[in-house]
Amino acid sequence: MARSKEFDMNLVLHKAMEVFGHYGYEGTSLPILLEGLGIARQSLYDTYGTKKDLFIKAVKHYVNEKSSAVVVHLEKSESVKEAIHAIFREIVFVLQDEERRKECFILYSAIDQVPHEPEIAALFEEDRTRLERAFYEALVRAKQKQELNTDQDLQSLARYLYHSRYALTQVAKLTNDPKVLEEITTITLSTLEG
Repeated sequence: MARSKEFDMNLVLHKAMEVFGHYGYEGTSLPILLEGLGIARQSLYDTYGTKKDLFIKAVKHYVNEKSSAVVVHLEKSESVKEAIHAIFREIVFVLQDEERRKECFILYSAIDQVPHEPEIAALFEEDRTRLERAFYEALVRAKQKQELNTDQDLQSLARYLYHSRYALTQVAKLTNDPKVLEEITTITLSTLEG
């Protein structure tokens, strides 16, 4: 009879996000990873494969979880502008929280791997397409409802919002000043005012 796993797989993925976010992919040694995850080496190999396999799974889990939340919020909200404001406010809130932002820094490590890892590159390309489309469709709805009065190209604006969202993670890695994140977000959101 097979032994049941003695750990929560999703919890381990969240811990992996924190470890990789803190040390980066290259800086995360196997001992650091195992200590951070609180699991044995064999459990890592049996359940997730190699360090690289776990990293890719953790990045996919993070990106899918966050992007799905953005898509749902954009689709369900009455006000598109308010939905976009809320999405950016949430990012700033998370990045200002010492504990919660640790997971976000996995993006920083993952983007570094894009030129070397086709699977991660494909993941980010799929995510970009998905979120740019979600932002674009939301902006089109906002313009049709006359909530958005702008002559800007909506596809370009959607692309800008997508990249600005990711850029905030890099900003948070470079500075601990919460006002910087807030100022950048204010300028980003001003593009919706036309």
